[in-house]
Amino acid sequence: MGTNDKPTSFDIATLAGVSQPTVSRALRGDKTVREGTRKRIEMIARQLNYAVDKNASSLRRGKSNTLALLFFEDLLPGESWINPFFLSMLGPILHTCAKRGYDLLTSFQQLSTDWHVDYEDSRKADGIILLGYGDYEIYRTRLEQLVAQGTHFVRWGSVDQRALGMTIGCDNRRGGRDAGEHLIARGCSRIAFLGDASSHYPEFRDRYAGLSEVLREAGHGVDPGLHVDALSTEQSGYEAASRLIARDVTFDAIFAGSDLIAIGAMRALDEHGLSVPGDVALIGFDDIPAAGLTRPPLTTIAQDYLRAGEVLVDALIGQIDRTPVMPTLLAPRLVTRMTA
Repeated sequence: MGTNDKPTSFDIATLAGVSQPTVSRALRGDKTVREGTRKRIEMIARQLNYAVDKNASSLRRGKSNTLALLFFEDLLPGESWINPFFLSMLGPILHTCAKRGYDLLTSFQQLSTDWHVDYEDSRKADGIILLGYGDYEIYRTRLEQLVAQGTHFVRWGSVDQRALGMTIGCDNRRGGRDAGEHLIARGCSRIAFLGDASSHYPEFRDRYAGLSEVLREAGHGVDPGLHVDALSTEQSGYEAASRLIARDVTFDAIFAGSDLIAIGAMRALDEHGLSVPGDVALIGFDDIPAAGLTRPPLTTIAQDYLRAGEVLVDALIGQIDRTPVMPTLLAPRLVTRMTA
């Protein structure tokens, strides 16, 4: 080996008196290599400042050592934003990928496009993490195709027996109960819900179901007139709260399906002369960074995005490595601020 040549695994093999395949197995931690031999190989590799060629190693194993993270949203023409809750997950996902020796590709996709095709038919990534809000009935057809293709994927969403593929998610029903119990403990009994609780949006459906259970248990009943559909945007929250006010029904609290909906609702309440929390208590869901910056700061149900990022990556790698992985429900947490 010349003084300017990069050391190779063959150089290490020569110095260690072993075969090149033995060097490769030792440097990737293969337990079939005797400990003494492995330590000798590792010492020589350090002395030579040898670095494993990840690309070559991945090609030999038929893996890219890369994961794909796809954000998807239902967007209106001209919109290009990503839900802040999912942006909060990005850091933990990146850190976990780095710790596990994986690179990460990120892409933003419209829910209505055939985003799945490129990742099914190429070797860009070993698996896919799916994040986003959108109409589940549209989304479901893509998931069915991924399952049929045998694609490794994991998604953040509602965890139930009907879910397709590996799903990691928050215990949304528990979060809905926590919100309802907190509001009832404050003396509220006419609690409105803002969010589309149909099968198209199962996370909102589960949150509303948790709230409804608590209302019935407390003897307040569930008034359909206090439910207004909304998507997870500030504008949708503003419009939903405005429609609720226009119904001329009595309500003393609002549980919003997301923080963005709650922030929009807060603006509508203010424009109609209703103070928060004096006239109407308000709780959101997610605990996005902006939740603590509103005036007054928003009480909300927090999703554990730090743990979520780690679990999503580990669940996907488990699939890739053929390790048994189970769907995971992460516990929500009530964050009490000034709105309720």
